[in-house]
Amino acid sequence: METATVRLDGSYRIGPVDRRVFGSFAEHMGRGVYGGLYEPGHATEIEGTGLRGDVLRLTRELGVTTVRYPGGNFVSSHFWEDGVGPRNDRPRTIDLAWRTVESNEFGLHEFIDWTRRAEVAPYLVVNLGTRGPKDAADLVEYCNHPAGTRLSDRRRRNGAPDPFGVKLWGLGNEMDGSWQVGHRSARSYGEVAAQAAQAMKLVDPSIETVLCGSSHTGMPSYVAWEAEALEAAYEYVDYVSLHQYYDPEKSDEASFLASAVAMDRHIEDVVAAVDFVRAKQGRDRRVNLAFDEWNIWYQSRFVEPYEWELSDDPRVVIEDDFTVRDAVVAGSLLMTLLRHADRVRIGCQAQLVNVIAPIRTADGRPAWKQPIFHPFALMSQHAHGEVMRVELAAPTVPTSRFGPVPAVDVTATYDDATGRLALFAVNRGPEAIALDVTATGFGDLVVARHQSMAAADGGDAQPSTGRPRDVPPARGGDTCHQMLPPVSWNLISFAPAEDAADPT
Repeated sequence: METATVRLDGSYRIGPVDRRVFGSFAEHMGRGVYGGLYEPGHATEIEGTGLRGDVLRLTRELGVTTVRYPGGNFVSSHFWEDGVGPRNDRPRTIDLAWRTVESNEFGLHEFIDWTRRAEVAPYLVVNLGTRGPKDAADLVEYCNHPAGTRLSDRRRRNGAPDPFGVKLWGLGNEMDGSWQVGHRSARSYGEVAAQAAQAMKLVDPSIETVLCGSSHTGMPSYVAWEAEALEAAYEYVDYVSLHQYYDPEKSDEASFLASAVAMDRHIEDVVAAVDFVRAKQGRDRRVNLAFDEWNIWYQSRFVEPYEWELSDDPRVVIEDDFTVRDAVVAGSLLMTLLRHADRVRIGCQAQLVNVIAPIRTADGRPAWKQPIFHPFALMSQHAHGEVMRVELAAPTVPTSRFGPVPAVDVTATYDDATGRLALFAVNRGPEAIALDVTATGFGDLVVARHQSMAAADGGDAQPSTGRPRDVPPARGGDTCHQMLPPVSWNLISFAPAEDAADPT
């Protein structure tokens, strides 16, 4: 059996764990909202709100901290005013993105109510496709101004006397994409985004704004878009967004398992573009990154919406059934976001319910977890404190896309408050690998728990399988020796020796 070695020192750290990296995304697409978050008459409906209690419970269990809403492509033809006020007075409108008639039954107030019950922070996106800076500022005023103005008083009349207090705002969505209603050139978008962000911050100086980066790394203007748009908007924005989906069917097996290599390079590319603009403009303040759309997606099976007939009901669309192999890759992607804690401050797995999601629902059935649920939930539960620097030596596996890559990938976090060290490890290779971990400067630690998800354990696309299993922990000595099963995602949790009896 081959061996990978990991060395950590308590003095060498990357940066604090920003809890917003455990974010998600809810869009009016398919059954993401209607039949997902919201289903009046469902057996678990909460207090006549239409909100599914089982989805709320699983959202809290998943450990989501932030949810981006209402899109996505949906936002670029959406008027938020259509989704507020008495439901009977709300208009039915055409959603140009996903070719459905939008009832507006679930709107801004329902979403804020849902976030409070789910114990997550809202991340709202403004429409910069068919609207402009004044409309964006109006939405901030409606949400965040206490009282005494036309829009804040309208919110109060609509049943919300207290401000919503939304602190994170997206400046449109994928504005470089020809599929986006109102798409623009990089310069044009940067100028409009700067005007919108300036106006929004004049209404509420405490908010943060996210500039649209490239829709994905395959765009012809990739990285040049980030630089040109940011040149116009640097003064008023706090983050640049990254979007990327990873398709299991677009590459060989080994390359798919190594998808985190592509994410690593993507982050490094955008950091370089952002810092180029900072240096060129002579600014001290750093703009950081929001990887606010990422996931596994069998995108090669997707039929583009321009071929769809207009529908009155939400479609069953991209409700992919995930396997344990997909969960291994999804876990490795979240590990990569954590490892860039010095610049990646926000992450949103897309999406939360039904649409390429960790949570699924069906008529007359309880909601259930997909395999990709588990790495996210365990990392959200255990990744606290600071992200540690890791020195890794590992055997390699060949891939057609990236060449030889390390068979093992590792990310670690340490919480000074509890004295706990969490090690997240992926084995991309087809054979089991021994992992030797040496940790110094953390006091006397022992392995409290090792949980593993391995493709060989089964669980392909079944709602009740694919859960992590416990691996017997190694105890004692200066070096920890753990076995990583082939094609597996692993949590190895270390606790101070005096707490070793507590496995949580």
